[in-house]
Amino acid sequence: MKFVRFIMKNAALASAPKHIEHFSKFSPSPLSMKQFLDFGSINACEKTSFVFLRQELPVRLSNIMKEIKLLPSRLLTTSSVQTVQSWYIQSLMEILDFLDKNPDDFKVLGEFVDALVTIRNRHNDVVPTMAQGIIEYKEAFPQDLLTNQNIQYFLDRFYMSRISIRMLINQHTLIFDGTLNPVHPNTIGSIDPHCEVGDVVQDAFHSAKMLCDQYYLRSPDLVLQEMCSEKMKNLPMSIVYVPSHLYHMLFELFKNAMRATIETHDNSNTLPPVRVLVSLGDEDMSIKVSDKGGGVPFRRIENLFSYMYSTAPAPQRGADTRPPLAGFGYGLPISRLYAQYFQGDLQLYSMEGHGTDAVIYLKALSTDSVERLPVYNKTALKNYKVSQEVDDWCVPSTEPLDLSVHKVPK
Repeated sequence: MKFVRFIMKNAALASAPKHIEHFSKFSPSPLSMKQFLDFGSINACEKTSFVFLRQELPVRLSNIMKEIKLLPSRLLTTSSVQTVQSWYIQSLMEILDFLDKNPDDFKVLGEFVDALVTIRNRHNDVVPTMAQGIIEYKEAFPQDLLTNQNIQYFLDRFYMSRISIRMLINQHTLIFDGTLNPVHPNTIGSIDPHCEVGDVVQDAFHSAKMLCDQYYLRSPDLVLQEMCSEKMKNLPMSIVYVPSHLYHMLFELFKNAMRATIETHDNSNTLPPVRVLVSLGDEDMSIKVSDKGGGVPFRRIENLFSYMYSTAPAPQRGADTRPPLAGFGYGLPISRLYAQYFQGDLQLYSMEGHGTDAVIYLKALSTDSVERLPVYNKTALKNYKVSQEVDDWCVPSTEPLDLSVHKVPK
């Protein structure tokens, strides 16, 4: 019997390329925060969600799986990337098992919830596993600008796709598993219709402060200020949002701010506070996190969002010696993806010698908060095939200028 199941499983996996080719021809269907909210609170129908997800999840998985194959072959052959690929193939095939099942059968709906939970758990370590693959690749092969750009382009899209897939899975499992969240009883799945931003700021700060105290034996204080436009004055400083996404962004920014503040003021008895300004306007909810941690040079700002660059030493997988305020260097790029996922952004403004302002921009209106999803098409393909061209701006030389040398034609 086990042998029969083994044969059937291998046959199913062998058919994966055919299914990926089929579903990647469709574009993902982005949902707005309002659609997520309305569906969960007003029209919560497990059958409808089941029918949508068994089609939408294969489309999102297949679109990004087509792009995995466009990575440099040396990166694709690392054991870590092959592991991630196998997880995606297995998850795709498990969802496809439900394509022909009856949505009116309650047993089928229950099995689908169980399958989604299994898939979510399987993919818990996708980020560190893929990061390990990048480390293996960097250590084994020389780097070039074009390859690094392609990897950056892919990982932004890959991790954004992962965020969106987990969002769909979380919404379905949290709404239809039949239990209420005792900590957040008013949430619709993972969405809080009245997300009090100030509360999330406090939670994220105190978590980062605990780590900071543990590692450095001290930490800066928080100064929080909230502002809003005249017409919003009597309204609470809240938006429709996913608190866990906002917490993730803020926690990362606080860790960076605290680390920079302490290392810059190492010989001082007092630490300047980390200041947070929350501003609610007609269109945007903006959150500025300001520190006096010495800042970073302007030329290095974009490097902070690169997966191929990290100011921290690479952690060893499975080791307990990792500094609590550092990691793979993926904190900022993935935090920016969380902000961009619902059409927001995360930007850094630094003044070397002084400090850094990090600003999270979110949409104030749930109708404007629409998923930003990658789609595999000719434009995406072109981004991977772009060749390194000569710059059309003069590149500054590090060599001293010798005016006696005659110019030669280009």
